[in-house]
Amino acid sequence: MLKILKQIWHSKDLRYKILFTLAMVAVFRLMTHITIPEVNKEALQFVFEKNSLLGAFSLLTGGSAENFSIALMGLSPYINASIIIQLLTVIVPRLEEISKEGEQGRKTLNRWTRWLTVPLAFLQSYGMITLINSQAQVEIIQNISDPWTIIPIMLSVSAGTIVLMWLGEIISEKGIGNGTSIIIFAGIIANIPPMVGPTLKLAQSEPDRLLPLMAIVLFSLLLTLAIVLFTEGQRRIPITYAGQRGRGKMEQSFLPIRINQAGMIPIIFAVSLVTFPSIIGQFLLYAKSEWVKSIGRLATTQFNSNSWTYIVVYFLLVIAFTFFYVSIVFKPEEIADNIQKRGGFVPGLRPGKETAEYLAKVSNRMNLFGGTMIGFVGVLPIALQMLFSQFSVSSVPTLISGAGIIIIVGVVLDLVRQVNSRLLSQHYERFYKG
Repeated sequence: MLKILKQIWHSKDLRYKILFTLAMVAVFRLMTHITIPEVNKEALQFVFEKNSLLGAFSLLTGGSAENFSIALMGLSPYINASIIIQLLTVIVPRLEEISKEGEQGRKTLNRWTRWLTVPLAFLQSYGMITLINSQAQVEIIQNISDPWTIIPIMLSVSAGTIVLMWLGEIISEKGIGNGTSIIIFAGIIANIPPMVGPTLKLAQSEPDRLLPLMAIVLFSLLLTLAIVLFTEGQRRIPITYAGQRGRGKMEQSFLPIRINQAGMIPIIFAVSLVTFPSIIGQFLLYAKSEWVKSIGRLATTQFNSNSWTYIVVYFLLVIAFTFFYVSIVFKPEEIADNIQKRGGFVPGLRPGKETAEYLAKVSNRMNLFGGTMIGFVGVLPIALQMLFSQFSVSSVPTLISGAGIIIIVGVVLDLVRQVNSRLLSQHYERFYKG
């Protein structure tokens, strides 16, 4: 371990990238503590203690929602914009053509995603501000209905999201790893210490909660180990390549298809969507019409984070987004065509269409298993807490959600792969120069 750390530190390029990433994460953490002026913090704390849904949202924003900071919404509008653009690439033929233009097409779609984030952030800021304010017994911000009060706050919060989006992109460009994932990862990690402290204190004052605490810790460790093994698992499809000219010997290789091809993306997308009905429902509770209020009560009850409807929809959304995301990034026809152009074939299959159909079939099976596994991990801690409460078993809050563990494992493994690949490339460079 120390040898690897020395290698990283002595690598000037890698050292710069890691230090730059840490500096940008520090800027993000600083933003989460810059509170909007004139906020009633006591009333704000009461809201997040009462509303578990807002607490779950705050988990992905690194506590910025609980602080009512300028980074109130985190990267949620940017994620929503990404979902919309990716959905449109499937629906709109022109966007589908652009997505197939390689690097240039990706840059174009990213630019449109950034532009779409701006109006979404402004609209969502109004929803979040009024929602949080409406949940408090005492107004968190006075005169919230006054445009001269709420519009500057909306602009500040929207600007915070745009800055976070910029930080994510600059980390991807000049730092190490995917910037958006790293910011979400940093937000989740930052929430662990404040959760561990009260949980340990609760276990000390109430000895009957010590056993559930130990069970939660052991469960989290085993779940993390299972996710690591699952994330690294892959199906290797054998490929035979014809030998070079003058050689009759065949070359054997393989095409790896990961069980979890979509990574943490389905979890991030599903969390963003599954909380939407409840947020809308809480707005409808304040409507004048009784039937609108009934819809609001239904939405808030059925899509509460402690309801079985929430769990089932969350689980199904994860599977759906797994298939959707992989359908965008994994193209069986293109892969089969590339294998054929290089003189390769899958033993027992004809090159071209038959190979593409086989790859699609294997990919779909991996998606079903992978999506089911991700969804199961995401909902398992929630379901266990519900079962504990229904059977009146003493329990403690989960230290980290299943979604949080998947995101953490995905980001850490990605960072490890990137560090190893850069160290390996620098080793080859020194070898050839020597």
